[in-house]
Amino acid sequence: YRDIDVTKPFDEPPLFYYGADEYTGEKLGKVSNEVLELKRVLLEKYPSLSLDALHHVSEWMIRSYGDDIGDKTNIYTMLRTNKGYRGLTHPMREIEVDGQKKYLPNFRYRYFTEDIPMGLVVTRGIAELAGVPTPNMDDVIIWCQKVLEKEYIVDGKLIGKDVESTRAPQRYGFSDLDTFMKVNHYLDHLD
Repeated sequence: YRDIDVTKPFDEPPLFYYGADEYTGEKLGKVSNEVLELKRVLLEKYPSLSLDALHHVSEWMIRSYGDDIGDKTNIYTMLRTNKGYRGLTHPMREIEVDGQKKYLPNFRYRYFTEDIPMGLVVTRGIAELAGVPTPNMDDVIIWCQKVLEKEYIVDGKLIGKDVESTRAPQRYGFSDLDTFMKVNHYLDHLD
């Protein structure tokens, strides 16, 4: 939707994954790279932390869908050729225009209202505490906060008025990684 006027109704719901373009596949890969950099930094600081289940999105897709993916060349092709994603459409809300059924994106669907503040913003918050730059993650969050009419990132920091509605460490007043890790018992196994 980055180059589409989301206020203009669609004739039919667009495909969700099969409708992805190369930019989206590349951006997803870059965000995944940032998550893996966060993993690397955390393991460097806390070597016994268990993050073995954290993999690049492309590896996860291949492990999860295997032969259901027709073309494993890159994330873009995996999204568009994965049998498990066939026919899935973007969450939409129906409207009527001149007596005809039309569709507008439903940005109040859980992909946005849950996955962003309870997932991506949390990861971004931990990255901020760890000093890991996340320009691609920031791009995604900033775009989402616009369509959600929320404010999480302001001037490159997770200090927006809606951080309070997330599970990010900053919501709870954490400003340093060690305190966050200790208070949340992520390091208890080290005692």
